[in-house]
Amino acid sequence: MSLTDKAIARIRQLIQDGELRPGTKLPPEQQLAAELGLSRNLMREAVKALVVARVLEIRRGDGTYVTSLAPGLLLEGLGSAVELLQGDTVLELTEVRKLFEPVATALAAARITDADLAEVERHLEAMRTAQDDVELLNRHDAAFHRAVARATGNETLATLLEHISGRTLRARVWRGLVDADAAARTIAEHEVIHQALAARDPNLAQAAALMHVNTTERWLREHLAGDEQIPAGPPQPSP
Repeated sequence: MSLTDKAIARIRQLIQDGELRPGTKLPPEQQLAAELGLSRNLMREAVKALVVARVLEIRRGDGTYVTSLAPGLLLEGLGSAVELLQGDTVLELTEVRKLFEPVATALAAARITDADLAEVERHLEAMRTAQDDVELLNRHDAAFHRAVARATGNETLATLLEHISGRTLRARVWRGLVDADAAARTIAEHEVIHQALAARDPNLAQAAALMHVNTTERWLREHLAGDEQIPAGPPQPSP
């Protein structure tokens, strides 16, 4: 472990031990460096690294503070990391999505409020309207699932799902362009999920979500088994 990593670990330990709580202002650099037995240069490097990790924030003219440490903030970098994954990792991410999303949908069914349900319905209706526009349909598809995840009331789960699912969006757009029946089938599957949520039925919601992700996974496996590749940029329909 480098000296900088050790300095980072010392500050993180203060946060984990509750000595530095969310929103707390750090002592002046020289004082904190002396308390931790670090040089000021090491302290600066550690603070910079923790700012990038969204653990600390520098307020110009005021000082350095511990952030809220909210899951949505600390896990922010996960989406960027997932986007950099290479190879056929879209299938691996779909498998991960299959583990998380059905359970999240069941949890949402048990906790969903009328306002949450109205938001899910809004995106479902937008999907119906956008049936002939693949990219718009998939944007509302993603928003539908974000609304379901938020309805769980579990910010960590919702954040993880959003970052995992984001990498599979291009694959879903690609599917919509090459499979003429994909839009109607996708909307029908979302209708079933919505009905289960409206009925506040966790078991039915979990089964509906699992069937939905299974359909996507099966299609991807069939098409990636050959020489087909998911387009790196916005896919274009065949002439």
